[in-house]
Amino acid sequence: MLPVGDDLALALDRVRFAEAAGITPDDWQARLLRSTAPRILVNCSRQSGKSSTTALLATHTVLYEPDALVLVLSPSERQSKELFRKVLATYRSLDRPVPADAENALSLELENGSRVVALPGKEGTIRGYSGVRLLIIDEAAKVSDSLFYAVRPMLAVSGGRLALLSSPFGKRGFFFAAYEDRANWDYYEVPATDCPRISAAFLAEERRSMPESWFASEYLCQFVDDITGAFRYEDVMGAFTPDVLPLFAHAEATAAAVGPITPAVRPLFAKPAEEFHL
Repeated sequence: MLPVGDDLALALDRVRFAEAAGITPDDWQARLLRSTAPRILVNCSRQSGKSSTTALLATHTVLYEPDALVLVLSPSERQSKELFRKVLATYRSLDRPVPADAENALSLELENGSRVVALPGKEGTIRGYSGVRLLIIDEAAKVSDSLFYAVRPMLAVSGGRLALLSSPFGKRGFFFAAYEDRANWDYYEVPATDCPRISAAFLAEERRSMPESWFASEYLCQFVDDITGAFRYEDVMGAFTPDVLPLFAHAEATAAAVGPITPAVRPLFAKPAEEFHL
């Protein structure tokens, strides 16, 4: 058990908490650990330290917030287990300051009523949790949209925090949508060139060994178009305009858009709304 003064210092400062666990955070990690934002978005290179950072955040939450539920989600159970192992390693490195009531490969339940649970990325197996204090989605770019929309309501009553972490994986899905809306998130971008543990020589070798688009996605935090796509994302989005009426527009919608219906403005196949039975 830590002395009361030291324990209070670690409770108030997650950076000191990290240092007590034997981890010296990078600048971006320190800012994230001290953040109180309800929504955190981390767009980062592979091997940049995102999992270690969120493991610290999860461990701090369950140690110092009684009855807290922390959920860790990834695309697969194996990946969730790997992040959860870092939570356990942090907990053990601090000499288990709050005793555990139960501890296994996928969950940790503490004497103060708090829990960390690691879950696989399958919508059918994650429903039923509520009152979530912290929801961590690792490798979020590869988690399905259906899973993301299934877990978000778990934060509704608790007002819990949400942390999305990933390297990019194309211009698609909820992670890319969050990136597009990053002004409304506590956003962190961590390319490999900013990580002191990744050498320039290694990055040069990686750039030579893979397509440039893949390197940009894995190491430079860039959202690139799917190489199998026929059109660029920008071209597809640029094709949409509110100035073109739908082919099967309701007459009322047409009138609202362009004024009274006349033969000159009536869209092809336009009908009164009551004639549509969709």
